[in-house]
Amino acid sequence: MTIHIRFAEARDIDLIHGFILALADYERLAHAVRADKAVLAHHLFGPRPAAEVLIAEKDGAAAGFALFFHNFSTFEGRPGLYLEDLYVSPEARGAGIGRALFARLARIAVERDCARMEWAVLDWNSPAIAFYRSLGAEAMDEWTVNRLDGAALAALAGAPT
Repeated sequence: MTIHIRFAEARDIDLIHGFILALADYERLAHAVRADKAVLAHHLFGPRPAAEVLIAEKDGAAAGFALFFHNFSTFEGRPGLYLEDLYVSPEARGAGIGRALFARLARIAVERDCARMEWAVLDWNSPAIAFYRSLGAEAMDEWTVNRLDGAALAALAGAPT
C-alpha cells in the first residue's frame, strides 16, 4: 500500500466538492452545505485563493482531503495554519491516511514558520477527538467559538438583507 499526499489543482474541484458533501453527511450537516463547484473553484483556485487543499491518495485512488488556510497570532507575532476540514473515505480509514495528512500539514506549518496548527472538532466525534489526542493535540476548552453569519452579518455590516 502506498499513500501519497499532493496539493489539489483546479481539475480536482469535483473530487473536493464530493469530499465536502461526504464530510457534511458524516457530521450530520448536509443541510448546511451551500458551496457549489463554481464557488469553490473561484475561492480555491481563482485570482485570490482563500484556502489550500491537500488530496490524499491510497494506491493511486483519492482517499481523503484536508482544506486549510493561514490565520495570524498577535501574541506569537507569526502566522498559524488553520485546518478547516479533514476527511478520509470510510473504506480508507485505518490505513494511516489521516495521520499522513496531519504530518504533511505539520511540515507545511513548520516550513512556513507557523507558530501552531489549530482546528475545531464536534464534541460528539469521539473517534476524531481520540485521534487528535494521539497526535499530541490539546483541547482548548477555555475558548468558545463564535460565529456571525447570514442576516446578522449583513445587519452589522449595514448591508441590505
